[in-house]
Amino acid sequence: MAITDQISQLVTPAVEAEGFFLEDVQLVSPGKHRIVTCIVDGESSLNLDQVTTVSRLIAELLDVAPFMGDTPFTLEVTSPGVDRPLTKPRHFAKNFDRLLKVTQIDGVIVTGRILANSETGVTLTVTEKKESKEVTIALSDIKRAQVEIEFNRKDSDKE
Repeated sequence: MAITDQISQLVTPAVEAEGFFLEDVQLVSPGKHRIVTCIVDGESSLNLDQVTTVSRLIAELLDVAPFMGDTPFTLEVTSPGVDRPLTKPRHFAKNFDRLLKVTQIDGVIVTGRILANSETGVTLTVTEKKESKEVTIALSDIKRAQVEIEFNRKDSDKE
């Protein structure tokens, strides 16, 4: 089993007990040192105190994990960036009302605001030629879904 899988198996229960989700574990080994990056997410964005709490939990577990051996490591705990693809129903729920660009498996690209989501799909409000319509896309039909960054969204555009 890969060391990243072992780390995931070890820390996931502790992270989930704190009410968060372990999204990914990344490991790089420059020279005789390891950098372990744990990407942790929650139902809402994590604040600095929450990241600190999760970092301590993970560090305590990794410090005594036999599979880590004697190789020194640096632990980085971070939250997913806005550029990460949305892949799970909770990702869509967390980004409710944000602008989303969806590339479907058939190559069709749909951009719209997240109106609702379920375990099987996401509903977007798509505006074309000043006319809005609702479009529901099955998660199984999504090749890539990513939040579009908006710098100048007016308060009147928010509901």
